[in-house]
Amino acid sequence: MPAEPIYRTSVDPQWIDYNGHLRDAYYGLILSLATDALMDRLGMDAAYRERTHCTLYTVEMHIHFLSEVHRSDVVLVNAAILGSDAKRIHAAMRLGCASRAEPAAAAEIMLLHIKQGPTPAVTPFPPDIARAVEQFREQSAGTSFGPGSRQMALRSRA
Repeated sequence: MPAEPIYRTSVDPQWIDYNGHLRDAYYGLILSLATDALMDRLGMDAAYRERTHCTLYTVEMHIHFLSEVHRSDVVLVNAAILGSDAKRIHAAMRLGCASRAEPAAAAEIMLLHIKQGPTPAVTPFPPDIARAVEQFREQSAGTSFGPGSRQMALRSRA
């Protein structure tokens, strides 16, 4: 994965559960916000969404909880693109804490490029975004993101 985290956040005290660590639902929130940061990194920022009426929808997410996150932790998220095609991105994210090396969670996320409107529709990435996706994929090729209990992959439509 690219060494530079795409997202960083402190843990909000309201996110802590009765066990004294990050409630499972907030791993999803952090990963969702990191997906927004990935979109920005790929050029699908607010200006792009306003200009094109296109965005990414999350259609599937698998989270593997690996270690606890505590109130005092600063959470860092790194991302990789494992695969892509004209309309989809298969991303991996590693959620860690600034204070320790081992990951706190790993996730796989399937993202779909959508043209919004009265009836949202799947649409191909424009060439500049497709290039940015490919460049990010190349930068993150061969990196490990964590365990996988079920493989997620792009399926070709034959």
